[in-house]
Amino acid sequence: MITLRAEEMIEISIKDLMIPGDKVAHVQLGNNLEHALMVLTRTGYTAIPVLDSSYKLHGLVGTNMIIDSIMGLERIEAERLVDIKVSEVMNRNIPRLKISDSPARGLELVVDHPFVCVEDQDGFFEGIFTRREILKQLDRHVKRLNRG
Repeated sequence: MITLRAEEMIEISIKDLMIPGDKVAHVQLGNNLEHALMVLTRTGYTAIPVLDSSYKLHGLVGTNMIIDSIMGLERIEAERLVDIKVSEVMNRNIPRLKISDSPARGLELVVDHPFVCVEDQDGFFEGIFTRREILKQLDRHVKRLNRG
């Protein structure tokens, strides 16, 4: 069984566990779906944050949303990718963390989501809180316990 001391939990913040916004692939509201699909394909991600020009978080767009939006009755209408804006298909109803939230709140959210967007009190995008970062920290802690 793994146990964390209270002091260790208090010292960890959302900021310590998140990937900063300047390192996160994203698209903007006005980008077309062709651009979004290209970013998703090149990064290998299935979903990315959608921001406005001032870096405020508006939602997520994913590969499935894009494909669904160009699915015709008999074929995929790829030519429509340039005409549809990200803002038309993105998911606005997403879980969010505030930079001031507790890591425990973040952990609750990443149980059901591979990552959660983090924003400041004014809605500006700060980064993403990921399962991977949580598991990396847990791995480090377990290795320390096994050495000690």
